[in-house]
Amino acid sequence: MFRVFGWLALLARSDRAKDAEILILRYQVAVLQRQVKTPTLSWADRAILAALARLLSRAHLRQLQLIVSPRTLLRWHADLVRRRWTYRHRAPGRPRTAQALRALEMARDNPSWGYRRIHGELTGLGYPLAASTVWKILNDAGIDPAPRRAGQTWRAFLAGQATTILAADFFHVDTVFLRRLYVLFFIEHGTRRVHLAGITTRPTGEWVTQQARNLLMNLEDHADGFKFLIRDRDAKFSAAFDAVLTAAGVRIIRTPVRAPRANAIAERWIASVRRECLDWMLIASERHLRLVLSEYIDHYNSHRPHQALRQSPPERRRHPPAPGANVRVLRRIRLGGLIREYVQVA
Repeated sequence: MFRVFGWLALLARSDRAKDAEILILRYQVAVLQRQVKTPTLSWADRAILAALARLLSRAHLRQLQLIVSPRTLLRWHADLVRRRWTYRHRAPGRPRTAQALRALEMARDNPSWGYRRIHGELTGLGYPLAASTVWKILNDAGIDPAPRRAGQTWRAFLAGQATTILAADFFHVDTVFLRRLYVLFFIEHGTRRVHLAGITTRPTGEWVTQQARNLLMNLEDHADGFKFLIRDRDAKFSAAFDAVLTAAGVRIIRTPVRAPRANAIAERWIASVRRECLDWMLIASERHLRLVLSEYIDHYNSHRPHQALRQSPPERRRHPPAPGANVRVLRRIRLGGLIREYVQVA
């Protein structure tokens, strides 16, 4: 835009000044041509040169020492014309219908479904199309229409087994008096609910076994839903510990050596409790640590949102928020202000 106004200002200048400026510009072009053999031009540069060249005759174009050849100018101008009169090209054939998109969505969500099964679901949804059409839609998309295209993915397998998996692990906390305390906890894979089993300075095999008995008593009927327990190969998890859980119908799965990712959910909770709580506090004693962890676990289970649970806490919210309702937000202080919770009140 500024360059256009500059060109308009040339109308008020004398011919002598314009001729002098042309000579200076020509000399500058000659100097630049000795240094740069093939300059890089943008699309806008090509368009301006092609448009201005149309205002000159062929004789004048031969006299000018341009940075491009006349053939290049003509090719640029032909490209401008082609762009001007080119319409959007549409792929041949009919566009994809809602039935096709729905069939592809069902095929990707359900790997074990064949085209006949998908055709039945689409018929139930009111999509009038033939089974052969569903077969062709899947085949064109590179999806095998056979009833068993692929096995179950690891993500789907773990999601289906998560409600029956329980994990156990230890972590330690050093007090202000340099006394090391060991914390045993259990976490449910399906709900991410955490159970504080016990805190001690000497985690012997007998103590760990007793904590397993206490957990089963606290879970009561809920314990029947767990079929697997993931733990590491720590010697504190003795044969008696495994026997208590095996008697309750729980199968013990030991992680590989030095493979913390095999018990990733438990390791993630340890990182959370350290990052959000313990790294910001000085622990004085075992009683103090028990109070702190009990309050944090209550916050973790009843309020803290989780991405794996669609931003819901493990125990779900008793009163789900009402969007758009005339409510106010109440702030609750926990652990002396280290953690703040926000809830809706009428």
